[in-house]
Amino acid sequence: MNLTDPLVEVDPDVQSAIAAERDRQESTLDMIASENHVSEAVMDAQGTVMTNKYAEGYPGERYYGGCRYMDEVEQLAIDRAKELFGADHVNVQPHAGTQANMGVYFTVLEPGDKILSLELSHGGHLSHGHRANFSGKLYDVEQYEVDPETGYIDYEEVAAHAGEFAPDIIVSGSSAYPREFEYDTIQEIADEVGAYHLADIAHVTGLVAAGVHANPVDHDVPFVTGSTHKTIRAGRGGMILCDEEYADGVDSSVFPGSQGGPLMHNVAGKAVGFAEALTPEFEEYARQVVDNAKRLADVFRQHGLSLVSGGTDKHLMLVDLRESHPDLTGKEAESALEDVGVIVNKNTVPGETRSPMVTSGIRVGTPPLTTRGFGEDEIETVGDLMVEVLNDPDDAEVTDRVSAEIDRLCEEFPIYG
Repeated sequence: MNLTDPLVEVDPDVQSAIAAERDRQESTLDMIASENHVSEAVMDAQGTVMTNKYAEGYPGERYYGGCRYMDEVEQLAIDRAKELFGADHVNVQPHAGTQANMGVYFTVLEPGDKILSLELSHGGHLSHGHRANFSGKLYDVEQYEVDPETGYIDYEEVAAHAGEFAPDIIVSGSSAYPREFEYDTIQEIADEVGAYHLADIAHVTGLVAAGVHANPVDHDVPFVTGSTHKTIRAGRGGMILCDEEYADGVDSSVFPGSQGGPLMHNVAGKAVGFAEALTPEFEEYARQVVDNAKRLADVFRQHGLSLVSGGTDKHLMLVDLRESHPDLTGKEAESALEDVGVIVNKNTVPGETRSPMVTSGIRVGTPPLTTRGFGEDEIETVGDLMVEVLNDPDDAEVTDRVSAEIDRLCEEFPIYG
């Protein structure tokens, strides 16, 4: 074997799987809210010799020699993120959003300290204190919920809960809550009870960067974490934004506190994606993501589907099937849609009675289709097709016709051409 031998010769099995996955993405419509299609440029950056280099430490302060170009690339990612979000300090080394949250917790919390966050089945995230996650194992966690009638967070209830629980940190952020968080309100609550405030913008990082979603940095939130591969379409991983006074603590909590060497090929992908996010075209994209989501929510409502909170402010919506399709589980809905080429994920809903592996809802997002060039008319067509399948998942005539239409849309809107 030579270092220059092509993948197809070195490992045809892996090459085959990669090719099949590319075909799968091109031939299906990805509507998973946490996924997206990055540019060829981002993929090029991630598949480079940057993967060969250890660069423990930070720009100008590495534990290894030969890091000149590692420093250059990481500093580009940092500077671009600062420009995008207006943050005092940025750490771009977390391997994922969960590791970004870990970095913040390790900065200001001790084991046993208290976290107040949104409950998982109401749209929260594992890393906000779920008992199966490190955050739920290390810390004392209580969680707030959405109002069962409106589907919105009741901030008066959050304030009352915080007053009783006296948390050390309050987390705002979600994986399936379709409304914007009132960052200023939660910051006021945190100030009142003497807690830190962490805003996890993992899902909406790109929308925040483009100015089409509220920016917690503008509301004096001291800690902001995010994923870098969802709505912002950069290299896969996470990042932390924080006030300057916490910079040293955050950096040491990431390295050496919770990670070793950074994945510099991913940091390179982050830098490239951030550069793309600074363009006017990206702002247009982000606005279209939201417009598409709102149109899709309209379509679902018109067909009688129940949406948690009645709609969306951002890129996703949560469909509660219990009223419109009481005999259809989220798992069955996910499978039926995948059979015709539409990829969504089953998801718990507020007041869930089924297991997380079955669920009563599905989460639907518009970022990947918007990346492919879908506008509101195409989104409306997709929404109509999805409802047809949900109404008659076992009707072969319906599924054959919908599959053909999905194939047509995939050919009309290729990802990479």
